[in-house]
Amino acid sequence: MQIAIYDMDRTITRSGTWTPWLLFWARREAPWRLLLAPLLLLALAAYALKQIPRARLKEIGHRLFMGRRVSRQRLVAAADAFADATIRDNVFAGALAQIAADRAAGLKLVLATASNEYYVGAIAARLGFDATIATASRWTEDRLHHRLGGENAYGDAKRVLVAAWMSRHDLAGAAFRFYSDHVSDAPLFEAAAASGGEAVAANPSAALRQLATARGWRIVDWGVPKHSIFERA
Repeated sequence: MQIAIYDMDRTITRSGTWTPWLLFWARREAPWRLLLAPLLLLALAAYALKQIPRARLKEIGHRLFMGRRVSRQRLVAAADAFADATIRDNVFAGALAQIAADRAAGLKLVLATASNEYYVGAIAARLGFDATIATASRWTEDRLHHRLGGENAYGDAKRVLVAAWMSRHDLAGAAFRFYSDHVSDAPLFEAAAASGGEAVAANPSAALRQLATARGWRIVDWGVPKHSIFERA
């Protein structure tokens, strides 16, 4: 086995990171935008009721809390600070130990998450990942746009992105181990098992624990994730 692929939110981190990122940005860069929180709550309710997709919710949250465009220099500074806070306060010790063990075993470490790449990269770098697969950002020259740069990397879309990454790096068909907490990653779990690698349900949701038990996948518990009815990605 050459590759270990990790989901991030509630697999490595205790909680989701999208809402904390938006609040972190607003408090740091534009506190007045916190007054727009009721509008985000409306969008979150619409998402919970399946009136809008996750990708649109992300765009609305970005527009409300970060504005239409943000300079790369300003974003990088904030993402670095957010990553430092995340590593300090919001990661499972067991996940860090497993990442270190996989690195020591010589596996290529890949972070595959539906979270936005513009802040995920800084977290992945601090955790020592070799590559990051995340929801793409849209840039106009050196300014981040509030619209996404591609499909939200959730569910089967994540599997497709991982397969494309492996093909680009001449790893198509390689065995890989995959860790995640959520049943939405079933396509990637199945792909890991089919590759001759390993599917590992980490801190699994009830639905994933049931599926993992039925499939005979390994289950590990690094801690109790903080769940939200609004954050399914």
